Order: sequence, then C-alpha cells, then structure tokens
Amino acid sequence: MKRIFISFAKEDSNLRDLLVGQARNNNSPFEFVDMSVKQAWDSAWKTNCRRKIKGCDGVIALITKNTKNADGELWEIKCAKEEGIPCLGIWGNDNHYGVSIPNELSSSQMRDWTWSNISSWLNRI
Repeated sequence: MKRIFISFAKEDSNLRDLLVGQARNNNSPFEFVDMSVKQAWDSAWKTNCRRKIKGCDGVIALITKNTKNADGELWEIKCAKEEGIPCLGIWGNDNHYGVSIPNELSSSQMRDWTWSNISSWLNRI
C-alpha cells in the first residue's frame, strides 16, 4: 500500500476527507495510507512536515480557488519537489475555470478528480 501525503488548503479539509473516504470504499480501485497534516503544528511544523513528506511515496495536492492563498499547502508542494517526491495535482471541483495552477506544481501532472486518474498515478509511483 502506498503512503500518500495529501496537501490541501485548510478551507478545503472537507475535500481531503472525501478523498480519504473514497480510498476506503469497498469498490475503490485505489488505496493508500493518508499521511496528511491534520492539525496545525507549532513553530517547528515545517521540520515535522518535511519528515512526514520524505516518508511518503507521493503527494496528492487538492487544487481549488483557495490554493493560491494557502501558504502551508504551497510550501508542502515545494517541499515534496525538493525531496524528489512525485506530485499529482487534482482539481478539487469540476468548475476550475479561473483557478490557476500554482508555480509549485508547474512541472507536475494536473488531473480531474476521478478514480481512474488517481489509481493510474498511484500505480506508476
């Protein structure tokens, strides 16, 4: 089973919950261990977060209109890139018109949120 860090804006925590729930669904074609940060850490959160990301097989970044102002999420994506951890950007909703891809994900895949997109990415890492 793959260890996956889910990066998301705190305003989008419900989307993280949905993604984790999908992976637990009996007929889901994918599964993973959620390693995301679920609560704010103290001033050493970047050190703790980097350690957690380094222990993962990949990072799924949930991208919405909130991402551009989500300093923590943007840092997590950048950290994954620095550590050589594969990243997949998933659009957090169907209507992503006007939502820009963060610079931190410029060299990563961006995909719609579908079971086949997620499972094919997980199978490649």
